[in-house]
Amino acid sequence: MANPVILSVDDDPVVSRAVARDIRRRYGDRYRVLRASSGPEALDALREVKLRGEQVALLLADHRMPEMTGVEFLEAAMDIFPAARRVLLTAYADTDAAIEAINVVDLDHYLLKPWHPPEEKLYPVVDGLLEAWAVTPDAASAEIRVVGHRWSAPSFKVRDFLARNLVPYRWMLSDDPEGIRLLDAAGATEADVPLVVTAEGKALIAPSETELAALAGLTVVPASDFYDLVVIGGGPAGLGSAVYGASEGLRTVLVERRATGGQAGQSSRIENYLGFPDGVSGAQLTDRARRQAVKFGAELLSAREVVGLSEAGGARLLRFGDGTEIAAHTVVLATGVSYRVLDAPGLADFTGRGVFYGAAATEAPSCVEQDVYIVGGANSAGQAAVHFSRYASRVHLLIRGADLTASMSRYLIDQLERIDRITVHPHTAVVGAAGEDHLQRLTLCDTRTGEARSVDTSWLFIFIGAEPRTDWLDGVLVRDGRGFIVTGPDLLAGGRRPAGWSLSRDPYHLETSVPGVFAAGDVRAESVKRVASAVGEGAMAVSLVHRYLEAQ
Repeated sequence: MANPVILSVDDDPVVSRAVARDIRRRYGDRYRVLRASSGPEALDALREVKLRGEQVALLLADHRMPEMTGVEFLEAAMDIFPAARRVLLTAYADTDAAIEAINVVDLDHYLLKPWHPPEEKLYPVVDGLLEAWAVTPDAASAEIRVVGHRWSAPSFKVRDFLARNLVPYRWMLSDDPEGIRLLDAAGATEADVPLVVTAEGKALIAPSETELAALAGLTVVPASDFYDLVVIGGGPAGLGSAVYGASEGLRTVLVERRATGGQAGQSSRIENYLGFPDGVSGAQLTDRARRQAVKFGAELLSAREVVGLSEAGGARLLRFGDGTEIAAHTVVLATGVSYRVLDAPGLADFTGRGVFYGAAATEAPSCVEQDVYIVGGANSAGQAAVHFSRYASRVHLLIRGADLTASMSRYLIDQLERIDRITVHPHTAVVGAAGEDHLQRLTLCDTRTGEARSVDTSWLFIFIGAEPRTDWLDGVLVRDGRGFIVTGPDLLAGGRRPAGWSLSRDPYHLETSVPGVFAAGDVRAESVKRVASAVGEGAMAVSLVHRYLEAQ
């Protein structure tokens, strides 16, 4: 593997050379030192490094640059290398901006110019940052390689799982020379894809998500069989519960069947979340929350699906899909919701092969100069439209209503209107799909006139409906007609507590019909479907967990 990269960015050639010289003098034997003269040039360099499967350990950016400030560059760079340590070079007069950047881009340090002598003012800072980076997952000296077919749904599933769990990997097509060599070495053929090869050379053909999680170093086996708190679901509500539970001393484990972040984790940009005036990507927010939970001692289990919940005296038993169990004093259900399947002839045949549910960020670079169609009128669809407009020649947003005002935040509507590449199509529905090995055509219908038309495209992203993942709780908890979990005062019918309720008190606000089991976030009936409210409910659930435990 190539040495990890240290990249410096400064539009002043004299300063740029000086930074690179001082960094190379001390670290050139272990790191590849690159320099760029502008933010856009540096971002291009980072994308090239990413494509080569290399790692970036440290970014040093001058604050005052004409095309893109250092803060703007570091924020954009976080989407490419979120684990890279970030340093802002600033003059004494810009220290206020540097301090503000600590919150905006999670800045690790700022350095005043000039930094001489480097032995006192530069190297101690860089030493500490490189040591901190070296213990992150991205610092691994090797990478996972994935070989697959462009329009293979199983190949997409592997890539999507790794990407959503922020696991670095290199993607190779099965008919590329390097991909062919790996297939031959593994004794596999193009028909066997996806092939996953670890850094140690271990090859797996069509691995399960549990196998992938283990390969990527994610935890799949619980460290204990009993906890104070089990959180089911790793979206904003679940992560909120895990952070607050662990930080307050509860033995906490979070169980996620797919990837932490939930639907919010797939968002390209969340701009109305408190404390991030310049917006934050779902991946960034998820990564910070996950690291925060781990810092406080929470255990995170990946690729494990809970399929059963039952009572055993004062404990709550949770059964996994493989038949194993864990127990806990309390449970927080934060399983969120899934996008509803769009029912139209032909669509099911192309799922993962041109038809995707959610943002599917791994596909965005493949949409360059092509037409992309998005179904949905809520914020998630609008955020996806903005993201794909950076790649596609045109983004078509299909909605059944007359406009977006009833379902989308005003700031996002205004943003869509300012982007020429995005076209909103009101009163439009997808009624058919066709193609050979992947999606090639859609049939669209005007919902007012019934008039149908055909459009050529290989890209359809669907953001409709919100279905709770609660079938496994049928007969265990009280749910409403749509499957959402009923909690607190809503459980009281005519002043009577729910059937089977064993305590002398009424259910707490977020408590379900089983004492000690709470629900938070989108899965809860009548909840506000926003990231901030989900995090708040996750935290509130932990305060109620404490109240429950104190009364036992």
